Amino acid sequence: MSNTENGRKRRFVAGAAAAAGTVAALGAFAIAGTANAAPDASAADRAPKPTIVLEHGAFADGSSWDGVVARLRRDGYPVVAAANPLRGPASDAAALRSVVDHIKGPVVLVGHSYGGSVISEAAVDQPRVKALVYVAAFLPAPGETALQLTGQFPGSTLPDTLDPVPFTNADGTTGTDLYIQQDKFRHQFAADVPADQAALMAAAQRPIAQTALTEKTTAAAWEAVPSWDIVTTQDLNIPPTAQKFMADRAHAHTTEVAASHSVAVSHPDVVAGVIEKAARATR
Repeated sequence: MSNTENGRKRRFVAGAAAAAGTVAALGAFAIAGTANAAPDASAADRAPKPTIVLEHGAFADGSSWDGVVARLRRDGYPVVAAANPLRGPASDAAALRSVVDHIKGPVVLVGHSYGGSVISEAAVDQPRVKALVYVAAFLPAPGETALQLTGQFPGSTLPDTLDPVPFTNADGTTGTDLYIQQDKFRHQFAADVPADQAALMAAAQRPIAQTALTEKTTAAAWEAVPSWDIVTTQDLNIPPTAQKFMADRAHAHTTEVAASHSVAVSHPDVVAGVIEKAARATR
């Protein structure tokens, strides 16, 4: 072999060795990087986000959640704003359970006002319900009523604003629906909501059957399911002291907001933020 050929061979061998060393070094770096990665973060990213089911309360409808829904959807959460019949905790909970049963995967239930009584019953023995979020809401214990809890603490001015409307069912039974008088609605229910928007809310409000407020709760899912609670300190419907009492009793993760009863309308960012905290805790 000539000197020229020997030189070429030595250069080829040296280059191959250098390339092999580079590949080995890169492989070791990649393995080390994988070993040092945070598996929990990637696992959380891959986990499906729970469906957020929102239950409105009395004197409202599903549109009261519009601002909250927009924020949750922006952050990638599937959302359902369920229609609450507002006839009584037991029958309303049965209606809400039918919605939950139709949803695949984990669920976070959110209840505003009287809707809190409904989610408390609806989530009992529902293993796919991973968290409960109460928004200026009732968290009744078995045997308690919404009216009882409101009257147990001073501060509610709701009774003097109500407009009772008698009704007759198709079977001849009668009852009374309760509205808030439209000219008193904003001050009572939505003092921190713009006047034009509050007027629309007053016109579109859904009535609650008077008997729904005196029907005793039969079960309380917050005794077993982790709960979060938004307490509204300027609330004229459910006294703040009543809200704090119920939240403390349920050992709920509590956030206090200087807001009216319509906190989901006036502070949708805060409400959506608390719901997302509860949702992340389930993953």
